[in-house]
Amino acid sequence: MSLIEVRGLGKTYYRGGEELRVLRDLDLDVDAGQFLAFMGPSGSGKTTLLNLLGGLDVPSEGSITVAGDELTAMSTGKLTAWRARHVGFVFQMYNLIPVLTAFENVELPLLLTRLARAERRRHVELALDVVGLGDRMDHLPRQLSGGQEQRVGIARAIVADPTFLLCDEPTGDLDRKSADEIIDLLDRLVREHGKTVLMVTHDPLAAKRAHLIRHLDKGALVDE
Repeated sequence: MSLIEVRGLGKTYYRGGEELRVLRDLDLDVDAGQFLAFMGPSGSGKTTLLNLLGGLDVPSEGSITVAGDELTAMSTGKLTAWRARHVGFVFQMYNLIPVLTAFENVELPLLLTRLARAERRRHVELALDVVGLGDRMDHLPRQLSGGQEQRVGIARAIVADPTFLLCDEPTGDLDRKSADEIIDLLDRLVREHGKTVLMVTHDPLAAKRAHLIRHLDKGALVDE
């Protein structure tokens, strides 16, 4: 059984009475420990798909099942709790809070848990060590390079030990060297830590590092 099973997934938005069908009749299987890249032109539905897989949005039709949990059957409250437990998000623009240190940014997801302060600190220090920033935990975002900021973002995504990571253009705002370092890190999370990574990217060099590349066109998955 796959970790993630998507069947007949569709998403339609309505704007001013106009129907905009973003995804249509999409089937997808992702195994645990897989590194999957989604590519496709702008407007093909890549980010919408990630939002649905992460429980940030709900489909118009079809089903999404993760580790036996069917997202489409959950209430809003249960979906919020499920998302906090199972999904780590990595964004193109890092989404760090400027007035918080690297440590404090990474700690944020744990503030919603019942972990004691000392246990939270242990988790945060471990996550920052994994991304190679154990010596930068007291730095503010403005004191870090773009690549280091994205590493903080990844540490924040993994600090609660989620079931899988959703990465939306994680190298899109970085130079080539920093982009390669981020992809190396994601690859290491898969190989050494058993993480499952789903990544949207326009970067063919980044996509080549994935185990599998799936292409989206006009809301449908097409063969490579």
